[in-house]
Amino acid sequence: MTTFESLGLQEPILKGITDLGFVSPTPIQEQAIPVLLSGDRDFVGLAQTGTGKTAAFGLPLLQQLDLKINKPQGLILCPTRELCLQITNDLKNFSKYLGEVSIVAVYGGSSIVQQLRELKRGVHIVVATPGRLLDIIDRGAVNFDNVRYAVLDEADEMLNMGFQEDINSILSNTPESKTTWLFSATMPQEVRRIAKKYMEDPFELTVGTKNSGNANIEHEYYVVRPRDKYAALKRIVDYNPDIFGIIFTRTKIESQEIAESLIKDGYNADALHGDLTQQQRDKVMKRFREKALQVLVATDVAARGIDVDNVTHVINYDLPDDVENYTHRSGRTGRAGKSGVSIAIISGRDTGKIRQIERVIGKKFVKAEVPDGFAVCEKQLFGLVHKVHNVTVNEEQIDPYLERIYEEFSAMSKEELIKRFASLEFNQFLEYYQDAPDLNVKDEKRFGGDEGRDRRGSGKYTRLFINLGSVDDFNRGDMLRYLCDNTGVRGNKIGRIDLKGVYSFFEVENDELEKVTQSFKKVEYNGRSVRIEMSQDGDKRGGGGGGRFNGNRGGEGGPRKRTWSPGGPRSGEKREFSGGGKPPFKRKY
Repeated sequence: MTTFESLGLQEPILKGITDLGFVSPTPIQEQAIPVLLSGDRDFVGLAQTGTGKTAAFGLPLLQQLDLKINKPQGLILCPTRELCLQITNDLKNFSKYLGEVSIVAVYGGSSIVQQLRELKRGVHIVVATPGRLLDIIDRGAVNFDNVRYAVLDEADEMLNMGFQEDINSILSNTPESKTTWLFSATMPQEVRRIAKKYMEDPFELTVGTKNSGNANIEHEYYVVRPRDKYAALKRIVDYNPDIFGIIFTRTKIESQEIAESLIKDGYNADALHGDLTQQQRDKVMKRFREKALQVLVATDVAARGIDVDNVTHVINYDLPDDVENYTHRSGRTGRAGKSGVSIAIISGRDTGKIRQIERVIGKKFVKAEVPDGFAVCEKQLFGLVHKVHNVTVNEEQIDPYLERIYEEFSAMSKEELIKRFASLEFNQFLEYYQDAPDLNVKDEKRFGGDEGRDRRGSGKYTRLFINLGSVDDFNRGDMLRYLCDNTGVRGNKIGRIDLKGVYSFFEVENDELEKVTQSFKKVEYNGRSVRIEMSQDGDKRGGGGGGRFNGNRGGEGGPRKRTWSPGGPRSGEKREFSGGGKPPFKRKY
């Protein structure tokens, strides 16, 4: 078995990666590190996200630094703030025993003054996003004359984000004698042109097949009517009780709307898209990394560079326009040798695109069936049973209560107690899903008809004013949680939320109006009183607030139906989200 020591790494670096739990190198590390340690040849490495590329270039780079020269010797360019911080953190951990290694992260959305101060103190490696680094170069605040190694990480993503001119400008400020290392998941023509322009006879290494998908990822697709996509999404999430995943959408509006609807239905969800401030984005990502979120709803651009371990599922609510982007999406799961699942929810007209993706990634999709209500109930029930079986009992804390607990259950046999425990949750699931329809399209070639039919609900809402807004660091998902937490009102009772700067408007079902207004009589936020008032027009609306998500449960325990008419590029038709809402035993806001 190949070891890191056999690759030629020095003892201080070996000690640092041992502390991190590194045992044996991944294929990209095993093949790249010996080449890069030579330090005198340009390099192109093609490997999927999550295969250990940061260590593949980071360890050789650290080993070849001259710590006596307190000037930039290594420059690493990457597409996003998240990846920039991740690389910086990894390098600092790798160099724990190497000495006083100075590594500075340079990225937008944070204080440029602080970054300039850190650069002025002296730095060995600069890890940067292109836009912010150009700002610093334009200020004359950094000198790259001593750069010996330039690394382009996730090169294809940087080019997809429009950074080609920025990369050209930055590299023109570095010595021609430098060595350039380029890492990418795919090899489009734009990446090939950069390699040709800035490299001389590079060593090319491909781990796997060019543009291929990670071998540890299973690919599935579900065929449903467009109006049933949201219901299918919820069924899939419910069928995987331990899911920790990312849902990809095509537009910012769609990501926000789906996240808000999931929150209303009791899921731990939030959105990540380009309309968020950096502070809001950081807040969402912190919750996701800490697994306080069950699912993250994101656009392609917003999710680039997300490096979060143990993502179990990627769900394509919309397939990407660029087939190669599917590789980047699916690469968010199955990282570091772990397995993952990439799911596409499609209509019949999209099956041709599935075939295209199969050709690009070199793997077949499995056509799966959206689970029926009973299957979801069974999966959730046994998920709960397994949690109970594996729970850690705190003997010391629970001991004072055991006598009363035993007394309460003394008249029941073990079998009766188990049945009652299981029924406590299972009855609610069965009631909720008993009339859930079959969402699968049996014939993939048949589509159309009532796909865009509008079945708007008839609930009536009152529009209210609240003196909190985006300046208080709220997005619409935050506001929804805040309202629910302070009133006890369930999320599906709250309609449209219009977030402004220093105030907002929201709608609440009329039967919950008094409860909401009374709940905010003595509430404070950051030292000031929170005020709830009827909006000036005082209108009452039907349909859940102008076409937003609008809950309408049909019959006792029947499936929920939702109508959605977003204002995005594909919003010419009304879409219905129907069937199999969130089971009531899950946490409600």
